[in-house]
Amino acid sequence: MRPTEPTVAAVVREQTGAAWSRARALCTEGRVTVNGERCLDSALRVPPGAVVVVDERAPKLRTGDLPQSAIAYFDRDVVVVDKPPGMLSVAYEPGDKDTLVDCTRALLRRLRGRGSGRGLSVVQRLDKDTSGVMVFARTAEAKRILASQFRAHDIERAYHAIAHGEVAAKRIETHLVMDRGDGLRGSYGHFRRPRGGIPPEAKRSVTHVRPIAPLAGATLVECRLETGRQHQIRIHLSELGHPLVGERVYIRDYASPKIEAARPMLHARVLGFVHPRTGERMSFEREAPEDFRAMIESLRLARSGIPE
Repeated sequence: MRPTEPTVAAVVREQTGAAWSRARALCTEGRVTVNGERCLDSALRVPPGAVVVVDERAPKLRTGDLPQSAIAYFDRDVVVVDKPPGMLSVAYEPGDKDTLVDCTRALLRRLRGRGSGRGLSVVQRLDKDTSGVMVFARTAEAKRILASQFRAHDIERAYHAIAHGEVAAKRIETHLVMDRGDGLRGSYGHFRRPRGGIPPEAKRSVTHVRPIAPLAGATLVECRLETGRQHQIRIHLSELGHPLVGERVYIRDYASPKIEAARPMLHARVLGFVHPRTGERMSFEREAPEDFRAMIESLRLARSGIPE
């Protein structure tokens, strides 16, 4: 059984005539309320009788601040941060602002005073729409050591994802290339029959997938990375026939009914590494944000046949 109530985005689209992307943006900008409460999650289901109000002229919600609780750990060498969805990890183009680096620096200054946000260096990235734990280095030596751990694949990384269909446990090993043959990043030999050996620029990529809970039309899964390539989980799940709920790039070949979501449902839940100065093994775990948990609950109730 699948959810029958419309999503907030669908109601916004019906009221305004806006495109799907604009309807979702109105939610994330804080311009939509449900029963008088601001609703940022465009994928939430609207129960019968609920009042949805769209105010396109309302002040845009400021997203450039991090709560103090976003800092999972910090010392003079590293900072571990819980990244919210919708925020760039770092600036990619001139003019990009309110990135996670910017907001973490600002939060450290508020917590520790002037100068505390200096020297923050990037050693990993998460996609803009992916939430979860990340680590930044605060010294050149910490950056060097952490970068070495990432290159050696010694970092513990576990993600939770909501993927379409019934997903079984599987170890996925492919070689990722910039263009698999249809203009998309993907696995060599997946889209087109391979000719010759694996190209030298292809990157060996390994993901361990484990189902956690069945949902309506989807599965909550854990993905543990043996390697960490750009879009690795999104590509591997899609090529397995189970693209992420909310996926908009690696889903063109998926013919079954798609579940709408404001973003790809992917959360970096666990991050573990060896402290670059002390040598201590450290591990951090953070729960998924509200939109992710709401999607799980909505699909769980739909599967059980319980009205929302």
